[in-house]
Amino acid sequence: MAEAVADAIATGEKLVIEAGTGTGKTFAYLLPALLSGRKTIISTGTKALQDQLYHRDLPLVAAAAGRPAKTALLKGRNNYLCLERTEMAEDVPHGVRGDLAAVREWRHRTVSGDRAELTEVAEDSAVWPYVTSTADNCLGQKCPKYDDCHVARARREAQEADVVVVNHHLLLADLAMKESGFVEFLPGADAVIIDEAHQVPDLAIQFFGVSLGSRELERLVEETRAATLAHAGGEFAQRLDRLETAVRVLKAEAPRDEGRHELSVLLPGLAEPLATLRTALAELGDALESVADGSVELDKLTERTTGATERLALLVAEDAWDGLRWLEVSRRSIRLNLTPLDVADTLERLVSVERQAWVFTSATLAVGEDFSHFSSRMGLADVRALSFPSPYPLADHGLVYLPDGLPAPSVFGYTDTMLDTVTPLFEMTDGGIFLLFTSHRALNVARRWFSANRGVLGGRRLLTQGSSPRDDLLRRFRAEGNAVLLGTSSFWEGVDVRGRALTLVVIDKLPFASPADPLMMARQEFIRQNGGNAFVEHQVPQAVLTLKQGAGRLLRDERDHGVIVLCDPRVTGKGYGRTFLAALEPMPATRSVDDVRRFFERHERHGAVA
Repeated sequence: MAEAVADAIATGEKLVIEAGTGTGKTFAYLLPALLSGRKTIISTGTKALQDQLYHRDLPLVAAAAGRPAKTALLKGRNNYLCLERTEMAEDVPHGVRGDLAAVREWRHRTVSGDRAELTEVAEDSAVWPYVTSTADNCLGQKCPKYDDCHVARARREAQEADVVVVNHHLLLADLAMKESGFVEFLPGADAVIIDEAHQVPDLAIQFFGVSLGSRELERLVEETRAATLAHAGGEFAQRLDRLETAVRVLKAEAPRDEGRHELSVLLPGLAEPLATLRTALAELGDALESVADGSVELDKLTERTTGATERLALLVAEDAWDGLRWLEVSRRSIRLNLTPLDVADTLERLVSVERQAWVFTSATLAVGEDFSHFSSRMGLADVRALSFPSPYPLADHGLVYLPDGLPAPSVFGYTDTMLDTVTPLFEMTDGGIFLLFTSHRALNVARRWFSANRGVLGGRRLLTQGSSPRDDLLRRFRAEGNAVLLGTSSFWEGVDVRGRALTLVVIDKLPFASPADPLMMARQEFIRQNGGNAFVEHQVPQAVLTLKQGAGRLLRDERDHGVIVLCDPRVTGKGYGRTFLAALEPMPATRSVDDVRRFFERHERHGAVA
């Protein structure tokens, strides 16, 4: 793999690589990147992986290779402390004053200003919007603290570095800026390496769309009110109040069910609150323009208000452009979205830079030996694609169990029946257990089922997603050594549990995305418009890749052993089921519970695996 990456960097080639667990793919792309002496951007899926790559993997490989390099870590603006906003933050809610005090004490100690350093303040603390900036409210070079700005310093270091580590959100934001004609803020590079590349197509669809959220508008009102105290009386205050009320009314009229909803179905019922919101935004924009008077802060607020007005007009106009409109509802906010049906052409233009190498790698990019699902979505025509399977003894240390007698997943009570079927397996292993669900509804059914059937746990601790932060749940799961964890999508990837702490992974259903999900609907509509079969060309390949991610939680070390229980009867009852089983090879599959018992006896009771 390292040789292939080195060749790609040397020739400016596009390269796609699927690298199974244990191949050492991180080292396989870091080593040639360092040895090439060329400017390289490396993008990872999450900020946690970004920190691991920068603080642990890069220094280790550089030292081993004897090739020190100037490296830089670059995150999105809201990950850095804003000195100006920290100083100005006074009127904050009572509940965040303690966190604000901790931030203000830390600002005198930090060099990077990266909020990941301040572990005593929670990542989701309400204080962060008060002490970090966004592209909308940053004052740029007109800021009185610009010379000491952490964001500006991080960008300068990135410009001068040989290797820059970013995350997908930052990379895609930069590509979106290129597409809209702005100057990119990431440094130009000879090579771009994308790790966890399977995440990029869906993220790109969102980045190249249009969206507007209630939290964004609420912050706009809050910051405008604070910046316009001199104009707080009379008509100006009334316009702020009208916008605040319009946002509140729109949230109240939106569906209560959390998740994604097709907006075209909802527009007739939301027409009046949306029209009121557009009027309130336009009136506030006019008022701000009249009082700006050269103030940098008020000019920024005027730009934000105008931009929000323009986006809202696009979001509610039926014939704006070829995309799908949808509404995302969460517990305390809503977001209007307009998603393009396809971004392959856009991505192709952006990555087709002459003599610039692009390497895309992940453990899950191919369906069997076929990379076309990923490459077509990325706009990569005739791209070189390689596969390096896991070196672990999967055929001996892993087993796929297909329980008999389960009803169709659509049958009422399926989750209860599934749990009745799989929980006897708990007695066969001393290790920990993941139960991965394809929906929050199924997870909640399982939580209630275990509350009524505590005896099946046999003294094991039950941990449930949502009861505490994910990292805390994983820490407790590893520490217990034989716990049962109930999780949904956030536990299907990016989770690393080694040894006996995880020996059984139960997957309730084949992970098909809901056909009513707007992102799925947009992709299906694009395929239909081009004469294709959306189920065969998109739904099945996407579900196969998701299944590979979930199953990949099991064997994380060459000494690990374990069983994947794939409960969905469609695996054996439908023709496409063979595609899913093939994705889990070379692990053998069985329908015999006795085979499962013998497997665990061989690996645990005979001490084959420590």
